[in-house]
Amino acid sequence: MIRKVRTMNSVLEQIYATVLPSAPFVIAAYALLWAALLVFCIMLANRLSKSEKEIVALESNLTREETNKTASVLKED
Repeated sequence: MIRKVRTMNSVLEQIYATVLPSAPFVIAAYALLWAALLVFCIMLANRLSKSEKEIVALESNLTREETNKTASVLKED
């Protein structure tokens, strides 16, 4: 039993010796990925906001044009 534990400990030591030196790089990669995703979402939110404002402006212009056309048709009669 003690021999299995020692063997397992040596195996774990080899695994951790392989994995732990690269841990900061993995953490940095994940942090960079999340930061990029956050920036992308902020950019999308800004573009969506601008598009919504443009749609409201276009709708108001369209309504104004339709009102002007209706008024001009009524004046002709």
